[in-house]
Amino acid sequence: MAREEDAIPFDRSCDALIIGAGFYGAEIALELRRLGLPDVLLVDRAPAIMRRASYANQARVHNGYHYPRALATAERSRANFEAFVSEYADAVLPDMTSLYAIAAGSRVSPAQFETFCRIIGAPCQPAPRHFATLFDPALIEQAFLTRELVFDATRLAARLERALAEAGVTLRLNTEVHILGAAETGVAIQAGPERIHARHVVNATYADIEFAGVPLASRVRKELAEMLLIAPPPELRGIGITVMDGPFFSAMPFPAAGLHSLSHVRYTPHAANETPEPETLAPQRSNRDAMLRDSTRYLPCLSRARVAGSMFEMKATLMRNEHDDGRPILIERAATMPRVLSVLGAKIDNIYEVRSYLRTQDWGAP
Repeated sequence: MAREEDAIPFDRSCDALIIGAGFYGAEIALELRRLGLPDVLLVDRAPAIMRRASYANQARVHNGYHYPRALATAERSRANFEAFVSEYADAVLPDMTSLYAIAAGSRVSPAQFETFCRIIGAPCQPAPRHFATLFDPALIEQAFLTRELVFDATRLAARLERALAEAGVTLRLNTEVHILGAAETGVAIQAGPERIHARHVVNATYADIEFAGVPLASRVRKELAEMLLIAPPPELRGIGITVMDGPFFSAMPFPAAGLHSLSHVRYTPHAANETPEPETLAPQRSNRDAMLRDSTRYLPCLSRARVAGSMFEMKATLMRNEHDDGRPILIERAATMPRVLSVLGAKIDNIYEVRSYLRTQDWGAP
């Protein structure tokens, strides 16, 4: 840390400061408390926890089905699914019916999908006729009854708020954070008007991960994504549908709003940024009409869906996985600031891999 910064007194110190109070940031703060760090500070610029990407997503608890061309990702999802459903049972919709439909022209055939499910040990059987007839038979080769669930982001946020308070984690909201520099003994952080010294820092800011003041070795792609919220027709209530594999769509219950989310591989993505410099990506228009029109071709009852609105949020993925379906998490220590750890989650159930990593690290006094 520069000498001139050393001359400026700190307003406070802490054992660990986590930047970003999404699901990952909150869970990392709780894990560090479980590991014995007495003073943990969780900071976010939003007015509440889980306000951005942790809320504006499909709310899907993956069970592997989504990744027939990325076996390692599928197997991790299978390994984490039951653990997540059990641990967060109060925030998971327990009785959702999950259907995966293989479209004509899919990159994966029905037979290949069944074989894949057997390999990863995921429940899969041909969909009963009353479900199969939901789809246009000219465009869907076969539909399967599977097992996936969704979570309620508002319930999950409330649960985490209680857990943070009970664990004694200090929560600072409406606070901008920037890393000023680091030395052997810790990291200097500007958090709103305060100058803080932290022995350890975890950067869990997801799409803003490159902008907290520490360079990343890994390249991250940021993409503005639109998630449509719809009131589904009666026959889709309680049913989650994924049409795959390629430029198709998903219609999933979204318990936080009592609606369904509709995402489309072609129309959900808007502008993208592949540079590490900050750049504001804002929607110029909604793709709602194209999204609903194309999805209705495969699932005709969607013609009776009512559009309630759109959620726009930034999605972050690793550039090295841009051309495959792999969704590994990023856990990276800064080369010049070894007390700064950057974490970029891929799916909500990846939290178990983050916890495992944290438990291997030395969080003791310098």
